Amino acid sequence: MRAVQRTVEPAFTFRLRNAFRSFPSAMATQEPTDGPADYPFGHVRIVKENVFHENSLAYAFVNLKPLLPGHVLVAPKRAVERFTSLTDEEVGAMWTLAKSVGHKLEAHYQANALTLAIQDGADAGQTVSHVHIHIMPRKPGDFENNDDIYDAMDEQERDMAEALKAEKLNLDIERKARTPEVMMEEATTYRNLFDSNKNEPL
Repeated sequence: MRAVQRTVEPAFTFRLRNAFRSFPSAMATQEPTDGPADYPFGHVRIVKENVFHENSLAYAFVNLKPLLPGHVLVAPKRAVERFTSLTDEEVGAMWTLAKSVGHKLEAHYQANALTLAIQDGADAGQTVSHVHIHIMPRKPGDFENNDDIYDAMDEQERDMAEALKAEKLNLDIERKARTPEVMMEEATTYRNLFDSNKNEPL
């Protein structure tokens, strides 16, 4: 059994063509990044309101079902399935961004460690066909056995894949936990940890 219940509220929503038409007021009040209207993630899109930091080749966004407070993802802006298919420049951009994001979130959550992980390929547990880095601030006892976090990641990837396979989120289920405004608020909190006028240099 894990030492914590995974009750952290989900913190990102996919843009699946017109998925945000139901929430125009939330979109109107959000401070977006200066990037594009949305970002590729597998065969769907991540709305910019849920992207909180980026550089020229990679972006960081809040997670659908974080395993721990501060569990976020970093992905390349180009839709690439496998880590080994990235260019050297994209690898550098992703890890530079992951370093910066990890540093900020570890301090924000008063953690003392980080887990950074990539599930590269189906046999490694990858279910979304877009390479991404998991970043999780860690504290003593957050999982009873430290390696349980990897089982939890596998379960989360399967949940994410089911949502993507249907090409929509079950918004009724998601709304039981939080509103779109709450989801965007988390991204805003993280965005404010960085200089609002600058993105990370490549």
